[in-house]
Amino acid sequence: MPATRPRSAAAVDASPVVAQVQGLRPRRTEPERVRELDDAPQDSGVQACIALGANLGDALATLQAAERALSELPGTTLLAVSPIYRTAPIDATGPDYLNGVALVRTSLDAHGLLRHLQAIEQRHGRQRSTRNAPRTLDLDLLLYGDQAMHGDDLTVPHPRMHERAFVLRPLLDVAPSIRIPGLGPASDWLPRVADQRIERLNP
Repeated sequence: MPATRPRSAAAVDASPVVAQVQGLRPRRTEPERVRELDDAPQDSGVQACIALGANLGDALATLQAAERALSELPGTTLLAVSPIYRTAPIDATGPDYLNGVALVRTSLDAHGLLRHLQAIEQRHGRQRSTRNAPRTLDLDLLLYGDQAMHGDDLTVPHPRMHERAFVLRPLLDVAPSIRIPGLGPASDWLPRVADQRIERLNP
């Protein structure tokens, strides 16, 4: 069933879904590869948002390695990464998750980007067994520009992103004015998930 839009959400306009994030600085895990947003090219590629999560093994080290891997993708610039949050599993059992969101600009098409994300997951031992099972690394393509896609292997916007505090909170850290196609500003949805436990780990 399609998600119900909150009454306070403004109508979706035709402007790009990813607002320019002026002055935001990425975490400098790879200074030679991760450029400041102000220095990134503004006239090519698509801005995309990627959720990162892990709750097995050394989850923090895994997320940091995943950030480095994103910065090394072909035709892709890592613009910003959010702080890391500790969150409770939703509709699942197992250890707490560590979660974050990365903002990139890429010349890869959406399916090409998805294939690269899945390859990074596999390098970190991701096993696809049952839905919502604990995992060493989870990389979800949340948004790809202002495009909406519905397929067997890829749906964007991610169909449950507006229902998850572990997505919305870090997403708004890197893109405070971001809009979700068909749902309006992401910030309108954050109050609806206020009951979900989430703890920021780093500044």
